[in-house]
Amino acid sequence: MILTLRTRRLPAWWLGQSGMLGLGSMHQTTANLLRERECVLNLPSSSMVDAVDRIALTTGTPVLSDFKLERGYRYEPDKFSVAQLTAQASELVAPPRVAECPIQLECKVVAVHSLAGSSDVTAFEVEVLRAHVEEQLIIPGTHYIDPLGWDPLIMKFCEYFGGGHNVHPSSLAEGWKMPHQLDPTAV
Repeated sequence: MILTLRTRRLPAWWLGQSGMLGLGSMHQTTANLLRERECVLNLPSSSMVDAVDRIALTTGTPVLSDFKLERGYRYEPDKFSVAQLTAQASELVAPPRVAECPIQLECKVVAVHSLAGSSDVTAFEVEVLRAHVEEQLIIPGTHYIDPLGWDPLIMKFCEYFGGGHNVHPSSLAEGWKMPHQLDPTAV
C-alpha cells in the first residue's frame, strides 16, 4: 500500500514517531490498511504536482461506484506508471516507496479508531518505523528537517498549493465540481 498525502480524504498529522490518518471508511485505502496493517507515507514536494495530478482521479478498485464514475475516476492498477514515478523497495514494510518523494515514512498501523457519531470515517494511528529524507532537506549537524528548504505539496479544498500559492490546475477539483474559482493566471 502506498499513500501519498494528496487528497482531501487523507487528513494526517503526526508528532514524533506517532501519526493519525483519517480516511473514508468505504475507500479501498481503508480496506488495504485494515488488511495489511502497514503503509508508506510518501510526501511529495510541490514540484511533483504534475505526477500527483496524473493519478488524482484513479483508483485501485476495479469496480467503481456511481459516485466515483460521476466524478471521472477510472480504474488504474499501476499508478506508478501513470504518474511516471519509480517504485523503490522499502526497508521495514512490504509496500514500495516513491523514489522521487523527498520524504518517505515507512509505517505500521498500531490502532484503528471509529470516530464518535460517524461510521463514514476511520482513524488510523500509525507508528513511523523509518523516515527517509533527502540530505539537502536536513539542517546541517542535526536530524531536523529544514522548514525553509522543504516545500511540500499541500492540497487545500482539492487544489494544489506549494509555497503558499496555487501551483497547478487540479483534475480532482474539476471532478469533484468544487465551487471555488481560482485565478488561472496565478498558476
